[in-house]
Amino acid sequence: MSNFVFVLDSHKRPLNAIRPGLARKLLTTGKAAVFKRYPFTIILKVEVTVPQEPITLKLDPGSKTTGIALLQGESVIFGAELTHRGQSIKASLESRRSLRRSRRNRHTRYRKARFLNRTRPKGWLAPSLQHRVETTLTWATRLMKVAPIGSIAQELVRFDLQQLENPEISGLEYQQGVLCGYEIREYLLNKWDRKCAYCGVTDTPLQVEHIHPKAKGGSNRISNLCLACEKCNFKKGTQDIEQFLSKKPDVLKKILSQAKRPLKDAAAVNSTRWALFNRLRMTGLPVSTGSGGLTKFNRTRLQLPKSHWLDAACVGKVEELKVLTSQPLLIKAAGHGTRQMCGTDRFGFPIRHRSKKQIHFGFQTGDIVGATVTAGKKVGSYVGRVLCRASGSFDIATMKGRVAGISHKYCQSIHKKGGYSYGF
Repeated sequence: MSNFVFVLDSHKRPLNAIRPGLARKLLTTGKAAVFKRYPFTIILKVEVTVPQEPITLKLDPGSKTTGIALLQGESVIFGAELTHRGQSIKASLESRRSLRRSRRNRHTRYRKARFLNRTRPKGWLAPSLQHRVETTLTWATRLMKVAPIGSIAQELVRFDLQQLENPEISGLEYQQGVLCGYEIREYLLNKWDRKCAYCGVTDTPLQVEHIHPKAKGGSNRISNLCLACEKCNFKKGTQDIEQFLSKKPDVLKKILSQAKRPLKDAAAVNSTRWALFNRLRMTGLPVSTGSGGLTKFNRTRLQLPKSHWLDAACVGKVEELKVLTSQPLLIKAAGHGTRQMCGTDRFGFPIRHRSKKQIHFGFQTGDIVGATVTAGKKVGSYVGRVLCRASGSFDIATMKGRVAGISHKYCQSIHKKGGYSYGF
């Protein structure tokens, strides 16, 4: 089952989404035309004044991937997973910093260092973190333009790190009722990569294990907990971990270092959650929130598989869910390229110069094109992001890999450059 198709009337006002079969019928009979490919949207040739049923936009913000779901009542009609590029932004900034420092040390032409002449505004986030907020907000805004969204639900607190470190600090919500322990278990699953810390087995029921046995004074602090399969947990019993892993020094060293390592992804989510929440409120729509433990509880209760877009559908108060799609749109932030006119090698020396002209034969690097090659060594059909050259020989990055040497004569534009690549 594919995602529902978004519909606009002749005045570009969003209407209720429809099934792909009905959209195909409207396109075939000439009553509608394709307005946008990603997300797939059609535009009717008539005006519609009938009131539309409001849709709820649900977001599950993550460090690497954000889940997006649209709900019409209790029905999930659209799902998407947005992959961020925070790590590549961080790597690019570090590379630029090292190149500039290298040139200063060699006393070559360089940009002078700046130290105390810059101030950070209130609410400042690092570029790699700000990117997560901006891309999530961008897609929330895009969906508002093609669907009659009436409210937004966001998973605001993924991990309460202080609560996890000291379970006695506060709150009946964590210590009583059906949600007891969900936050801690979800934290441990992410921290230990959903596998046994001792033998590495996956796809098996895991138990919460005390690294320093509780019978010998071990505490319930999060730094003393890991995950173990039933076999390893029973075998370890009340032994000290040094004794239990005396013949596996590498595993022992890894577990002890992992236990003290903070969860980097959780920290990134915690740093951006309020910034995203405040930006969503500025849209004027009512914004509700839910915890990560509640999201997992809803997904487990409804017996849904683990995925980012289904996690988004389970955010907040959920009684029942009817999932009408099983093929989410995969969105990957690819950036808009670089403005650097002088290409350098890894030492910072110039090796090439880029042209200011970006559009070649009507195409621009980053456009999504389809190419049907009928002659030569590259006979076949290809769909993907295009890399343009002034010579007219393009490269196409498809789902299966990169195909080089495709002439512009065979290319047809599908979706103009927007800084994202798509898949299913």
